[in-house]
Amino acid sequence: MPYVFELPDIGDGLTEAEIVRWHVPVGGPVEADRVLVEVETAKAVVEIPAPAAGTVLHHGAREGETLAVGAVLAVIGRAGEVWPDGDQPGDAAAGSRRTTGPEGRGGRGAQHAGDGSVKALPVVRRLAREHGIDLSSVRGTGPGGRITKDDVMAVVEGVPAEDDVAPLPGERVRLSMLRRTIAGHMTASWREIPHVTVFHDADATRLLAGRRALAARHGRSIPMEALVIKALVPVLDEFRVFNATLDGDELVLHPSLDVGIAVDTDEGLLVPVIRQSEKLSLMELAATVADLGVKGKARSLGQEHLTSATFTVTNIGALGGGRGTPIIPQGTTAILAIGKAADTPVVRDGAVTVAAVMPLSLGFDHRVIDGGLAQRFLNRLVENLEEPALFMAG
Repeated sequence: MPYVFELPDIGDGLTEAEIVRWHVPVGGPVEADRVLVEVETAKAVVEIPAPAAGTVLHHGAREGETLAVGAVLAVIGRAGEVWPDGDQPGDAAAGSRRTTGPEGRGGRGAQHAGDGSVKALPVVRRLAREHGIDLSSVRGTGPGGRITKDDVMAVVEGVPAEDDVAPLPGERVRLSMLRRTIAGHMTASWREIPHVTVFHDADATRLLAGRRALAARHGRSIPMEALVIKALVPVLDEFRVFNATLDGDELVLHPSLDVGIAVDTDEGLLVPVIRQSEKLSLMELAATVADLGVKGKARSLGQEHLTSATFTVTNIGALGGGRGTPIIPQGTTAILAIGKAADTPVVRDGAVTVAAVMPLSLGFDHRVIDGGLAQRFLNRLVENLEEPALFMAG
């Protein structure tokens, strides 16, 4: 009998994946453990190997389409064998699990399984109960018409159905899996966290001089993120509320500093995590930042690198940026944006001179951090950045 290969759960709560590229066409031979298909999850592009050798009889979805975990991904059999009519994964079984693309919600009528029941995961059903939403009235936009969290929240927030509004003209471009995930996270963070941002400038003259000296000594560039993280370690140890998670009425103060660093990719922002940053030397931090940056741009980071940051650093200065109001990732209480150091007139000892000034923007969760504490945190960080001897020896 043919081998019916279902989309596996490849980690971190994956519920669906988008087909990026088939490596073996229908009718083509495949060896066991050779790459069969590339899929894009919420955070990475993953190669999935064939579970058995044979001939690919069917693809469960076309490139650009999305499948739910457990849906038929591919069928592998013997050369000349045919996947039976009436049981085609792409026509009925798997086809019913595909997403319908970016065309919209259609109406409010719910999508049902063959037995008439509403198709929704338990977490979505719980969300609907919490908001008093009848799932039978919700239009599902997930694979096979499955109702998603976004569908429920659209009803809660009063987003009109497509048949209630006039269609928008213009070209429609489907968002990538990563872009859709970013959108969901940003919306949730902005909705749930009361954001406040404070700003400060640091005279980066000595920091940049030290950076150049280290680069010359070691024969490699030193990422600014590595220097800033090293300067942050003693500050976050002193102000532990900035390295924490708000859990209901309790604040979880984390024992280690797992720093997320924002990496700009062609598809969108990724935030790989440097585990236990406080235990790494400056050069170890530099190597780790560089490695994660390369892997992030190649979308080759594993799930273990992309979850559970306790604090985040985003270097908007790498792209020429100055100040910003960064969005705080869920599960954390603060985020630091570092801008590009630029020659700026400053006053020293009553005289005007020119110095390399680095803008800093600290976003914090006002539920647990007040403005005064945030400013003291930023003041201490500026002290370290302006006098690198205060942290480089650590």
